[in-house]
Amino acid sequence: MPVKELDSAPLRTGLPLWQLLQRVVGPGILFASCAIGVSHLVQSTRAGALYGFDLALFIILANVLKFPFFEYGTRYACATGRSILWGYRQRGRWMLLLYLVLTGVSMFSVASAVTFVCAGLFGNLLGLAAAATPWVAGGILLVCVLLLAADKFSLLDGSLKILALVLLITTLTAFFALMWDWASGQLPERRLDLSNTDIFAAGSLPFIIALMGWMPTAVDLSAWNSIWTVEKIRQTGYHPTLKESLFDFNLGYWFSAGLALCFLSLGALVMWGSGTPLSDSSVGFAAQLISLYTAAIGDWIYYIIAIAAATVMFSTVITVLDGYSRALDETLLLLSPRFLRKRSGQRLYTPILLLVAGGSFMIISLLATGLAALVDFATILSFIIAPFIALINYRVILGKEVARAHQPGRGMRILSWLGIIFLSGFTLVYGYYLLVLA
Repeated sequence: MPVKELDSAPLRTGLPLWQLLQRVVGPGILFASCAIGVSHLVQSTRAGALYGFDLALFIILANVLKFPFFEYGTRYACATGRSILWGYRQRGRWMLLLYLVLTGVSMFSVASAVTFVCAGLFGNLLGLAAAATPWVAGGILLVCVLLLAADKFSLLDGSLKILALVLLITTLTAFFALMWDWASGQLPERRLDLSNTDIFAAGSLPFIIALMGWMPTAVDLSAWNSIWTVEKIRQTGYHPTLKESLFDFNLGYWFSAGLALCFLSLGALVMWGSGTPLSDSSVGFAAQLISLYTAAIGDWIYYIIAIAAATVMFSTVITVLDGYSRALDETLLLLSPRFLRKRSGQRLYTPILLLVAGGSFMIISLLATGLAALVDFATILSFIIAPFIALINYRVILGKEVARAHQPGRGMRILSWLGIIFLSGFTLVYGYYLLVLA
């Protein structure tokens, strides 16, 4: 949608707070629904179970130093009325082609990983064996495709807030219950320092990279923020101010960051040092995940948290399928010589949706177990891609089409370069590990 069309949308002032939140809040919740999935339920929990609290610093660093590159997607959409993919195209076709290649490399592993975990949670809830995971995954993908093809945005925007709230309440309840038990000496002694030298062993590096790869999620998914922001404006007819848009984004971003530390704590306080091996089956791991809550709150919470975790993970699958389909649809149309033509709807959305879902099912059908391997591969791949997307987003947000009032300030620019150095540095270290130490 051209900028002038969005600028002509009425800027409604004097609205009641609830009505304003309805018009503004949405894309940030979608981001949180996308982020609170594998990175939290699987990776953060595994980090706590394997290393106690020793990897908390890496979770904090990843969330803080990746922050600018996700925020720029929302900032660009608010400033220009277009997704940041348009900004890629303004820099040249090569940048959009690079994004297309990077997305094509990672999308099937990402989509299959989140669906595999979701299938495990539903399989555990329904009492199914691990062998049924591919069929459960196929059913989940089919339902997602049907729902998204019928109603591509309003379904997401309207239904996921309740699921996120349920998971938030139950996770915080379990977290504070366990912290109380730990403080009162009712749990085995747990370390709260960073003194475990195991994290500095070369063999720990792949997991640390995998943990940060999707913390809070993959950087290449930052384009989705801007796409959802533009879609929200189209849906409501309300063009929020930069402050309003960033409020929505910050709400979802830091909400997901805080929950990552909660899941780390659940794994550390219940599983670390217990001698209980982590299951490599998605169904088995789901059972272990639910046990974190029952250990903290009681057996009565089992079905509540099992349903909440499964449905929130289902929301992650929906947002991942929707995000990839929207991003690839817009990318291919921008690469077309006739990309400026007017078009109604997302003409390539459904075929791409079917492609992503079908490719994901094929990968999952080959895996009865192998949860850790699939998740680590997808997350490490995302981390390797991250420096390229981070640098692109930084260049785009400083483009001439972005008004100075909407460009990041000095503090954000410094944080951006720290983030680029951080992501690039760890990628080079991991490359050295693969070539020399592995």
